[in-house]
Amino acid sequence: MSKRILTALIALVLFIPLFIFGSWPLELLVGLVALFALMEFVQMEKISIRSFPAILSGLIVLSMALSPRVNELFSGDIFTPVIILQGLILLVYSVWNPDLKIRQIGSVLLMTVYIGVGTVSFVSLRQYSLTFVLLVLLVIWATDTGAYLIGGKIGKTKLAPSISPNKTIEGSAGGTIASAIVSAIYLNYFPIADSYILSILFMMVLSVVGQLGDLVESKIKREYGVKDSGKILPGHGGILDRIDSLLLVLNVLFVIGLLR
Repeated sequence: MSKRILTALIALVLFIPLFIFGSWPLELLVGLVALFALMEFVQMEKISIRSFPAILSGLIVLSMALSPRVNELFSGDIFTPVIILQGLILLVYSVWNPDLKIRQIGSVLLMTVYIGVGTVSFVSLRQYSLTFVLLVLLVIWATDTGAYLIGGKIGKTKLAPSISPNKTIEGSAGGTIASAIVSAIYLNYFPIADSYILSILFMMVLSVVGQLGDLVESKIKREYGVKDSGKILPGHGGILDRIDSLLLVLNVLFVIGLLR
């Protein structure tokens, strides 16, 4: 437990100043986190992180975190054609590299998009509003804490037993309620929209989305037969294990932004 707490404290000490400052230092940190997360998945796919597919995908994810700088250079969004080009290049590459399977290409391409869009969304939202991004983070943390405490106390009904046996419906409800309480307090001082009630309801929806993101990560680990996505964080497992809830939330917020 002490190792877990120490790791969390070190991560917060590194993250908080860069999160407040923003700009390229935060983008670089987010890019490195995304890169490590993608490499964890690449290794689960039994692909060497030194291989061409891993390096190509890693560079794309890293550049997506630096999207404000990249878009300035190219005067617009270039990532959609780049992702398509990535898939085409890997398909052709696999012709002369039979060890690289089409299934692996599809999996790596999907995770490049999933993680990459998450990084673009986080960086864009941080540019848009520090208070909103902070609320999103607080909601995710409150959900995880509430689900853990309530689930441990009264949790009996399994939420998704074939994927994550320890998660319960009671714990999920507790996490959502905890997110509502945190949102209500925060929004009282830092409103993000005209309607106080709708803002709370929206954050509760994001809480549920975050829990689904956690289940998605559990599904991935279950299929690949691993307990943790990696071992880079002592006491916490891998990077993907730590950002699983946030990733799906960021992807959903990105889609909402496109639809507005």
